[in-house]
Amino acid sequence: MTKILALFLLLAMAAHIIKPLGLPGLKKRGDFWKIAVIAFVVMSLAIVLQVE
Repeated sequence: MTKILALFLLLAMAAHIIKPLGLPGLKKRGDFWKIAVIAFVVMSLAIVLQVE
């Protein structure tokens, strides 16, 4: 699950650099770092909440 999530977030960052997503707070190409911060938080939560 975490690998799929990481791949999705990486693709979102790459797509945002090519063409900004236009979401609130993500209007410029330079805002891709915000996706990286969100990715870090989401991945941390996924790892902490992972039940085996």
